[in-house]
Amino acid sequence: MTGASAGLVTAAATLGVLAGLAAPRTARAFPPSAPPRPSWAGHAAAPPARGSGHGTPPVVVGAVVCGGLAAARGPEPALPAFLLVAAVGVVLAVVDLTSLRLPDPLVGVAALGGGAALAVAAVVAGTPGGLALALAGAALSFLLYVVLALLPRSRLGFGDVKLAAVLGLPLGWLGWPTLWLGLLLPHLLNGVLVLALLAVGRVRRDTALPFGPALLAGTWLAALLA
Repeated sequence: MTGASAGLVTAAATLGVLAGLAAPRTARAFPPSAPPRPSWAGHAAAPPARGSGHGTPPVVVGAVVCGGLAAARGPEPALPAFLLVAAVGVVLAVVDLTSLRLPDPLVGVAALGGGAALAVAAVVAGTPGGLALALAGAALSFLLYVVLALLPRSRLGFGDVKLAAVLGLPLGWLGWPTLWLGLLLPHLLNGVLVLALLAVGRVRRDTALPFGPALLAGTWLAALLA
């Protein structure tokens, strides 16, 4: 859907900036739950949450993610749900990069807030089928990621499984093609990243890498392309 006004995009980008500002402090509230493991940086410490010379600052990421969604989707009834999940997703990505965790309280906020906002959107738009598709998308995503997490030598944790289920809500709302694309893209993105890091010697085969950011990025790209 197109036709987003400059004001709508600016408001959405501002929400993303606020999420980016909150992300480092929130990440400090969720330290690693286990002793540090070798990280992508090549030592037993997670990459820093702040953007001072170590990657893109969270506020920039937040502005691009939320502003991009508003520009791509326009003023549709489901946009608040997409923006809420995206804003929480920015925070989750920073937490996962920092401590290799996807905390249940944050995933729960995305699930409850996104689900409630989609329910409201279904009433406003008069499309109860859209909510049914969203719930089906969440259920399918959950089941597929449970299977993946249980495979031998799987690097997925059940935090990834729960986040995938939450992201299945907006993906399902957008339809089956978008859902399948959103399920595929995270693995492609993560695969490219891992190969690149291996090529430059930043990681080894046993290095612990977060999968949450790839899940979130793949969902965002699928929503933009829907």
